[in-house]
Amino acid sequence: AYPTNISKVLPDASSNIARFDPSGRFVAAGALNGVVRVWDLETKDFVRLLRGHVDRITTLDWSRNSRYLLTGSADWNVAIWDLQDRTKPAQRMMTFRHDLPVLSAQFHPRNSKIILVAIQGDMYIYDLRQTDGISNWVVSGEDDATYKVTCASFDPSGRHVFVGTSNAQVHVYNTRTKTLVARHRIAGLSGQIRISDIQFTKSGRRFVTNSSDRTIRQFVTPTYPPPDPDGMILESDLDATHRFSDPVNRTQWHALSYSPDGEWLAGGAADAAAHKIYIWDCSGDGQLVNALDGGTAPLLWVHWNPARSMLLSNTSEGAIMIWHAPTQERWGAFAGDFEELDENIMYEEKEDEFDIEDEEEIAKRKRLQEEEDVDIDTV
Repeated sequence: AYPTNISKVLPDASSNIARFDPSGRFVAAGALNGVVRVWDLETKDFVRLLRGHVDRITTLDWSRNSRYLLTGSADWNVAIWDLQDRTKPAQRMMTFRHDLPVLSAQFHPRNSKIILVAIQGDMYIYDLRQTDGISNWVVSGEDDATYKVTCASFDPSGRHVFVGTSNAQVHVYNTRTKTLVARHRIAGLSGQIRISDIQFTKSGRRFVTNSSDRTIRQFVTPTYPPPDPDGMILESDLDATHRFSDPVNRTQWHALSYSPDGEWLAGGAADAAAHKIYIWDCSGDGQLVNALDGGTAPLLWVHWNPARSMLLSNTSEGAIMIWHAPTQERWGAFAGDFEELDENIMYEEKEDEFDIEDEEEIAKRKRLQEEEDVDIDTV
């Protein structure tokens, strides 16, 4: 099941972006002033306060074991925080400085010492395993400026990095060899369309792209052979298995997020007058199954809990809404003979079933019956 109701709102969050940790218990929330709070959903209170940025937080990511938090900001910096370090005030473990605002930052799915950062136009991979210092590898647009890097994401295996570009292409790099292995054109898109986001299912078998033509496209993830020693690059078109959009309002999309099993896709609409989350069935025919309404405060971000059927969404007013799927009450567990019905049944009352009798008439009838002689001789 997918979430349908708001279960709680985190108070005084003042955030513009938030993300569940891998366990699903904690939420990291970044604010417009650069402050990051870590919330505990069980107590509904924040447990860590991180001050290390001076501009709005643009991206958040958790390490696989939830110990480290990666934050990126419009102040051009990316920071790593060790949440086991109880020093107050909290100190950044490491900082990476760039010359443009940070679009996204991500830990390698299997190794928190490898970090992927995308800024406006470039992509960096930092390797912190080196004993003689940090090594980094950068991918930029071509020299003739025919395209720019607009987003980047590891696939769930961590073997490849998928890079979206400003000319409607997806480039795939091998993480180990740092070589380009494939260059895909998205079928049906013109070269002026910008790919703004790439998200994978947990299994990595499918991924979706968000683009400036206001359409979300889902693809089957191709398989790639080992890098060619001669430097041959796979050139092919990607055909979408599903296309998702708002056919009425033609809204842009702020954020996309898959459910843990990959069966549902949530899309946060960039509607200036409403807080709308669209849910599509990705395992079937891609139909829209629900549009969640969170009020009139516009939506900024949406993220699916990686461990359970739960969503979070950020409002323009700074609140974090937590959505859940209500569980059906099973009264049969308390009373064995209790019959559960899927829907209401109209009960037809018998003509005299609930007639009210006169108490005086009942008492009179009872006295007459007591005064009657009882025949004890007749057999």
